[in-house]
Amino acid sequence: MIDLISIGDATIDNFIKIHDAEVRCNLNKTERMLCVKYGDKIPVDKLTHLVAGNAANNAVGGVRLKLKTAIYVNVGSDSSGKEIIEKLKQEEVSTRYIVINEGMESNLSTVLTFKEERTIFVYHQAWKYQLPELEKARWIYFTSLASSFLQSNLLNELALYLERTGTKLLYNPGTYQIQAGIKKYPRILTLTEIFIVNKQEAKRILDFKDEENVPIQKLLQGLADLGPKMVIITNGKEGSDGFDGGKFYHMGIFKADLVEMTGAGDGFATGVLAGLFYGHNLKEAMRWGAANGAAVVEKIGPQAGLLTHHQMQEKLKENSKTIASEI
Repeated sequence: MIDLISIGDATIDNFIKIHDAEVRCNLNKTERMLCVKYGDKIPVDKLTHLVAGNAANNAVGGVRLKLKTAIYVNVGSDSSGKEIIEKLKQEEVSTRYIVINEGMESNLSTVLTFKEERTIFVYHQAWKYQLPELEKARWIYFTSLASSFLQSNLLNELALYLERTGTKLLYNPGTYQIQAGIKKYPRILTLTEIFIVNKQEAKRILDFKDEENVPIQKLLQGLADLGPKMVIITNGKEGSDGFDGGKFYHMGIFKADLVEMTGAGDGFATGVLAGLFYGHNLKEAMRWGAANGAAVVEKIGPQAGLLTHHQMQEKLKENSKTIASEI
């Protein structure tokens, strides 16, 4: 039996660090916009080329935390697809479920980094998703897909697999899944062990406006009422909040020397999954998530900072007083 199978997308990320820009807010200060000079040549401080993508980030993170891990993603038959597969093999992720699509290009993202925050331009191929014959796993990590998943039977295929095997599911939906309507697929939600989204996403799923001030307990309970056994809502520098079906928790962030934010959420979710895998309760698993997320932001890209199992134990020990509190 395998420990973890990651299901989602992989991509090539090109990180572009710039300084000749500024951030502007609208009149209500509800939106911030990155502004550069239109039609100008913008100097680039640093350019980095990396394999990334939510599922790939989780798979690499899982292996580093000593989980036997495989991945189901689609790639093109181009050089980028070969690069993605080779990188995953180097990280000791099983690639036997990767689908190579002949004549198609792989996913590509461009990440603009300005003052430690990132703005991402994402190109998703319209993959034809079909779940392979997966072996039994202890956990499935289900995350971001292209909008073409709506033309597939992937969600029903995944539900059948979960029902047949009893595998636990961590559901960390992407933009297109949320836009399509999370509540339209109650079968997946009721099979979800733990559901993780950020605060803005939680509001959208529950039909609140972005500017509405909604108590965090109400958001957590609202998501739990959709079916998941446990729920976590992340909120950037404010940390995260969780609900285990009985108690609500708040987890602050671990101290970190911030370099770049890409992949912090994936690192957090992977840490939470590993904590639960090793038998910890939600309160302690949130510490694992916070530790992993903090390590990710200290490096460029979503994978360089992902902790090994030994590094995780050291980081948790060094931050023994940083714990989740009941709210």
